[in-house]
Formats: sequence, structure tokens, C-alpha cells
Amino acid sequence: MLKKILKKCRLLSNLKNSNPNIGGGDMPKKKVAKKPAKKTAAKKTVKKKVAAKKVVKKKRTPNPAFMKPMQISEALSAVVGSKPIPRTEVTKKLWVYIKKNKLQDAVNKRMINADANLKPVFGGKSKVSMFEMTKLVNKHLS
Repeated sequence: MLKKILKKCRLLSNLKNSNPNIGGGDMPKKKVAKKPAKKTAAKKTVKKKVAAKKVVKKKRTPNPAFMKPMQISEALSAVVGSKPIPRTEVTKKLWVYIKKNKLQDAVNKRMINADANLKPVFGGKSKVSMFEMTKLVNKHLS
């Protein structure tokens, strides 16, 4: 019975909304949403590349303090040579020596195992970290 009443209520509400002559004709009509138009494949436009003006960068001038040749102590000269060279070159030559003689620790690559030539440079230490190495080597430059 309840189902019949609900059906009639639904039917009446549908009629009221669709026919203005049956009660509730003053109600505004619902706007129907339009389906969006199908999108057409966008045409790819090829833009001509305009030659951009390249800004010429000035070459970096090296810091004169780093490029100044330094006197090397006797202990360090056994590793990098005896003639005066800049700090940067000392570090490069030291790393070449370490890699050539396989003095880097196999497990912890930050540690350097000193051999007979490097022990006096490292202040008698048998193992030195690569960060501590720079500080110890600077004592042998003047």
C-alpha cells in the first residue's frame, strides 16, 4: 500500500514539474547541461627558432693565492717532487700517488693508509682521513 502511495507521489511531482497547468507551474525550469563539444585534435604549429643572442661569459680568473708556487718540504718532495708548485697541483699529485700505490682504504674510501713516504707527511699517523690530509699537507708548504 505504501509503495502505491509513493508511486503516485512521484508521478504527481513529475507532472507538476513538467506541466505548468497542473499546480506548481510557477516553478522555474531546470537548466539542462549541454554536452561539451568534441575536442578536435589540436594542430601542432612549428615555431621557427629565433637565434638567441649568446652572452659570452668571461673566463674565470684563478685566485692568485692558490696559483702561487709554494716551497715543498723534504718529506713531501719524496711524493710530489722538489720544484715549487701551487697548492692545487700538490693536492693533485698527492692523489695520483695515493691511487697509483692503492693507499685508499678498501672499505672506507675516505681513509688513506700511509706508506713509508707518506708517514712523515702525515705526522707519523698510519691512517688519515682525506679531510685531515689537507691540513697535514699544508704544514709542509711554505
